[in-house]
Amino acid sequence: MSSDNSEQRDFWSDAAGPKWVRLQAQMDQLMQPVLDVVWDRAGLAQGQRVLDVGSGTGTSTLQAADQVAPDGHVTGADISDSMTALARTRTHGRPGVSLILADVANHAFQTQSFDAVVSRFGVMFFADSVAAFANIRAAMVPGAQITFAAWADIPDNPFFTTPARIAKSVVGAPPRPDPDAPGPFAFREAGRVSGILSGAGFRDTQIETLDVLLDGGSDPAALSRTMCQIGPADVALRFAGADAATTETLENALCEAMREFETPDGLRIPAAVHVVTARA
Repeated sequence: MSSDNSEQRDFWSDAAGPKWVRLQAQMDQLMQPVLDVVWDRAGLAQGQRVLDVGSGTGTSTLQAADQVAPDGHVTGADISDSMTALARTRTHGRPGVSLILADVANHAFQTQSFDAVVSRFGVMFFADSVAAFANIRAAMVPGAQITFAAWADIPDNPFFTTPARIAKSVVGAPPRPDPDAPGPFAFREAGRVSGILSGAGFRDTQIETLDVLLDGGSDPAALSRTMCQIGPADVALRFAGADAATTETLENALCEAMREFETPDGLRIPAAVHVVTARA
């Protein structure tokens, strides 16, 4: 398989990246429960040198830096120039943090330069996952731990399935993508993940499939607008060439659907997530 990730680089820089930049605060809030689980399993410690794969707009890098301060260092690496640009602004002047615009699948890291590797939804997009993880492992100190989160089974993730279902009823369904291709659900099968890590030279792989509640805030309308800018609803709208009125119709329908997830604490959307640990 080709290791060329140029398609992903273009998507996350030019198509999705600017949207994630605009929605940074809301997306950070939504995904913080997943990041909390990553930190719990990673067990980062003061003084460690950490690689944050898929650092995006910088939230995970900043939080990791808090955990390894004052003597540690976190390198955030992302393929998206638009998201990395915001991350540079957010981390400017922060001690113990550096950012690189890089494809970690083939970036020339210094050998054995990291004591830990972490990622929140940043490792499912490699064209050649075995080669990419082998490159990451070569940058790790022997015995160092990688900890990452990846989406589990599609039906167990209504953050994706609900917008897809509602969008289909409003604008029709776009062509179905290959779920095994680089994308959000490429690591949904735990056995495949274990095989990739083993093939890349990792050992002691542990995969927990956890139920997590995404924090959708308190405004169903705001969440529905976000869903029409990223994910399945956005894909359907773009494929259909939908106009503003159709987009508004979909937003309203999604807003009603989101009320299913209302709780006294706000919108809480169930999610199934693999949390994976392995040793270099």
